[in-house]
Amino acid sequence: MMNTLRSLAAALAFAVVPASPIVGPAAAYAHPAAPEKLWDGFSAPVGMAFDAAGNLFVAEWGAGRVSRIDRAGNRITFADGLSGPSGLTIGPDGTIYVASYSRDEVYRFTPAGERSVHVTGLATPAGLSFDRAGRLLIANRRTNQILTVTGNGGLEPVIDGLRTPVGAVQTPDNGYVVSNIGGGVTILRPDGSRIEAGEAFGTPGPGVAMTKDGRVFVVDYGGTTVREILADGQSRAVADGLRSPVGLVVAPDGASLLTAAWGDGTIYRIPIPN
Repeated sequence: MMNTLRSLAAALAFAVVPASPIVGPAAAYAHPAAPEKLWDGFSAPVGMAFDAAGNLFVAEWGAGRVSRIDRAGNRITFADGLSGPSGLTIGPDGTIYVASYSRDEVYRFTPAGERSVHVTGLATPAGLSFDRAGRLLIANRRTNQILTVTGNGGLEPVIDGLRTPVGAVQTPDNGYVVSNIGGGVTILRPDGSRIEAGEAFGTPGPGVAMTKDGRVFVVDYGGTTVREILADGQSRAVADGLRSPVGLVVAPDGASLLTAAWGDGTIYRIPIPN
């Protein structure tokens, strides 16, 4: 399993800074939550996202498919025949975007499952998300960049000089938090300054999720925890005991996270602490 992780990773200065857009109290949680098992039987699940109706979409790297779970827990195959599906996100109009890590492409699916190629010419794209302006953000691992797609279908750098990025979110003040599978978590301030916040991580993974009020959470793919990134660049575990968590999404209730574990193919629920 760790060889597959290495394949994903290889072929997948503290200073005085302005106040962080990342919110959350500074004290560590005394007892991280025990994850609640929801569903198992997934094959290397990575990207996850909910649509407006509450359906959960899961990109399964190992099976080359995207599964959909409805609110009643019923699971179907939404799309198959994919090559290394990794990142997954859903646009405001319900369009589903899936990164093909192995083919260097991002696909676009209608809610009915019709597929088209959204953009090509990438370099091991991993996590996907949308910024506050509605632009698709692509963690382009091999070029150490976060990219977006221009109106004419080209690629434009949003952030350069990262360390094998695999996931990113834009924070409420237009900064960013980036998960680097090759080294740490980068907080990028709106003024361009950076803080490295990954000292407590074994290997940060593609799962980066943010609540509506700006709290950011990142999976420790090389460990057993999901951690909250704090304003001072530190982090704290909100859940422990997972086997290589890799996917992460905020649940529709806004009060919990769902994480997908690569090691046992299981999706768990984690309450978000106050």
